Amino acid sequence: MGSANGKIQASGSANIPENKHRREQRTPTDWVVDIVIWLLVAFVIVAIMYPLWFVIIASVSNQTLVNNGQVFIVPKGFSWYGYEQIFADDRIWNGYMNTIVYSLVGTLINLVVTLPAAFALSRHEFHGRRLVMLFFTITMFVNGGLIPTYLLYKQLGLIDNWLVFVIPSAVNVYNLIIARSFFETSIPEELHDAAQIDGLGYFRYFLKIVLPLSSAIVAVIGLYYLVQHWNDFFTGLIYINTYDKQPLQMVLRDILLANSAFAGGSGSTAGAGYGQELADQIKYGVIIASTLPLLVIYPFIQKYFNKGVMIGAIKG
Repeated sequence: MGSANGKIQASGSANIPENKHRREQRTPTDWVVDIVIWLLVAFVIVAIMYPLWFVIIASVSNQTLVNNGQVFIVPKGFSWYGYEQIFADDRIWNGYMNTIVYSLVGTLINLVVTLPAAFALSRHEFHGRRLVMLFFTITMFVNGGLIPTYLLYKQLGLIDNWLVFVIPSAVNVYNLIIARSFFETSIPEELHDAAQIDGLGYFRYFLKIVLPLSSAIVAVIGLYYLVQHWNDFFTGLIYINTYDKQPLQMVLRDILLANSAFAGGSGSTAGAGYGQELADQIKYGVIIASTLPLLVIYPFIQKYFNKGVMIGAIKG
């Protein structure tokens, strides 16, 4: 009996390298498929990254060479003119400060409102949750229109008030749905049962158990809200009259329009062409100045972003 077992073990151990060898054998078709996949991945990466890289090198290149199609990989005719014109304007620092404050305060309010609401709507014992979710969903397709909204904000004292950037957008229904789906599918119900045995109510259960397990979705929702506030141009354009309260996007717009007007108002044809080149360089610099902070932040939360989007999208 012992010898039989020994033979079985010996034959099994002998088959392991053979099976491993078979798995490692690759046919020419496998190599062709791998090469095609890597080429497709490389193409997608280049298609996504090159436009951003081109804007970066164009912002510090001679615009004559850029317009003639001579700038591809590295900058040519190196010049800081666009950034010098942007950052020489004192208004841009005030715009940066305003946007940072609006983005951070707004994102904090968004998370404080959205996450508890999503948790409440994810609880099956909340009998009215479907009706409440219906009301939320209706707002995704129907709104009051610009003029009624302006009149409402005026009655609420939000016109030319920095709170107009953070209060009306306290909840985004799309983010609410993502967070609710995450709580429904990723937080085991057994944790709530154990919390009830330990005497925890819903509020303490949410703070002490649910939130620590939801870092991925918090990062995703926070990034969505941060980008939304950072790129908010329309609110400053319509509801803010005082220049000191304008966000960065409005300041950059004014700088770009001023230089475009200068380019169009040059006396001679040569002067107009040169002015347009300077305006184009400022335009590329404006793109970098407005997106650089987000590009710096994104790599630190990318792992949470990928995980949170996939988990939150399991169920709608």
